[in-house]
Amino acid sequence: MPPVAHVAHNARVWNYWLGGKDFYDVDQQVGDRVTSMFPSIREVARADRAFLGRAVGFLAGEAGIRQFLDIGTGLPTVENTHQVAQRIAPTSRIVYVDNDPTVLTHARALLAGSLEGETDYIDADAHQPQAILDAATDTLDFAEPVAVILLGILNFIADTDEATAIVETLTAAVPSGSYLALTHPTLELGGTGNIEAMRFWNENATPPITARTGAEVARFFQGLELLEPGIVSCARWRPGYVAEDEKTVAQFGAVARKP
Repeated sequence: MPPVAHVAHNARVWNYWLGGKDFYDVDQQVGDRVTSMFPSIREVARADRAFLGRAVGFLAGEAGIRQFLDIGTGLPTVENTHQVAQRIAPTSRIVYVDNDPTVLTHARALLAGSLEGETDYIDADAHQPQAILDAATDTLDFAEPVAVILLGILNFIADTDEATAIVETLTAAVPSGSYLALTHPTLELGGTGNIEAMRFWNENATPPITARTGAEVARFFQGLELLEPGIVSCARWRPGYVAEDEKTVAQFGAVARKP
């Protein structure tokens, strides 16, 4: 068993907010402190997870995508990308990417995909997109459309130019008909109350987080065709009919197609 962590980590705190069990005391302490400063953070986490289900459901269903590159996987909970995609299309192939040791120890749970499809895991850093693409070729065919999923990961790339370049490298590697699904925290959409919470996070947890404006998030979609309703609160991206799902949270979400 790994030694008890002394610094809170995003993957474990996020797992705590989602009601999981893979976290340490320090993660719960930091998570509770952030929640006291920004009470809607649990709603953000749950809305982000719900967005994943809706986006992957659309991509595997209506869009007919059969390949998914999910970067910044985080700890497995319920309704992971492969579960949603392979329930709709059992032959779907999914590659998960993360570089957190805690996530790595749970990789086996992520790899339990359908018999007809394929599910793989890459231990890699989002700062190195070309290395991710090179490793993913063992599972994915980049001559066919791929859905690139970047949920709550670009906020850990502090420099916006670098984050934009990472997205450009990933989207340049996939063919026409591919998609990009993305979420990102913001101080807009009622997120101004998160300023002090983010400062506390950056002083007490890892990795440090950067919020971005809608205009900055729009840069990630340059050259792509945004699907309706565009860049919105992730809770309002094609929500269901449950009122709770439609509550605005300070997290942008969008899906776009590569023409």
